[in-house]
Amino acid sequence: MKDRILGKTGWQVSEVGLGTWQLGGKWGQPFDDALADRIVDRAVEDGITFVDTADVYNDGQSERALARALKRYPGRFRVATKAGRQIQPHVSAGYTPEALRKFVDQSLGRLGCEALDLVQLHCPPTEVYYRPELFETAELLVREGKVRHWGVSVEKIEEGLKALDYPVVSTIQVIFNMFRLRPAELLFEQARRRDVGIIVRVPLASGLLTGTLSRESTFGADDHRNFNRNGAAFDKGETFSGVDYERGLAAVEALKAAFHDDFPLSSWALRWILMFDAVSTVIPGASKTEHVDANTAAASLPSLTIDQMDAVRTIYDTWIRQPVHYLW
Repeated sequence: MKDRILGKTGWQVSEVGLGTWQLGGKWGQPFDDALADRIVDRAVEDGITFVDTADVYNDGQSERALARALKRYPGRFRVATKAGRQIQPHVSAGYTPEALRKFVDQSLGRLGCEALDLVQLHCPPTEVYYRPELFETAELLVREGKVRHWGVSVEKIEEGLKALDYPVVSTIQVIFNMFRLRPAELLFEQARRRDVGIIVRVPLASGLLTGTLSRESTFGADDHRNFNRNGAAFDKGETFSGVDYERGLAAVEALKAAFHDDFPLSSWALRWILMFDAVSTVIPGASKTEHVDANTAAASLPSLTIDQMDAVRTIYDTWIRQPVHYLW
């Protein structure tokens, strides 16, 4: 496993990390402490040193799972958490200095640590990025020693670019994959200029880019791939990267033809992301230990050829660009 610098934090983190939405999010499966422990154990064994979670993943159970792992592996990995999605209704007015302090204290308790490595605003409304008092509160929490670094998890490019105005922002988490190319156009360049790390989420487009889904695939009632395709619960871009399912399947078939089948499409999709040097780490999720192994193995694949990179762009332009490109 290779390391990359995580922006202004200065930390060396594994270029493939672990996202833990599956350990407590809407993926059609019950939360299982024993399975969560096995998945995190395997991640550490495979050389992962960066793990991303959020306070709302299964009402804090994901953070508690990582607290157990931090005791088993002290100093072996960094934990990034997120705050803000507890606010209901999820509107800008709910984001107050008092709320941020409360969320930080709650995460400190669940993770059982003296200071949080990295706290990210969890896809807040766009208006929040135009409220400097919230970022001043973030700076205060760093000076008080409760948080080491702050970042943002964004839905839109506009939000990421605005976040770069605030010196306290060390990282930006954004959706980037073969079906979501826009971040590489301007956001990556500006983040690199400001020494802000890029954390890539939804790298496999909610499973579409594994190449294993089909028209016959079914998803449970509690799986966001069933109930959030049109944004009924949260931003629809979080589900299949906002791509129409049928159109996405057609694009996947074109991608399969562009890559030799020595490795699954999911591995090539992750390796494609790592071709961009602005990316600090990519955080695919895992609902079983085998997924962790497959994700980390992708980092050892050879670099994509110019022809393969061009093929991804052509397939994107043909199948995905309209209407997805300018929505986020």
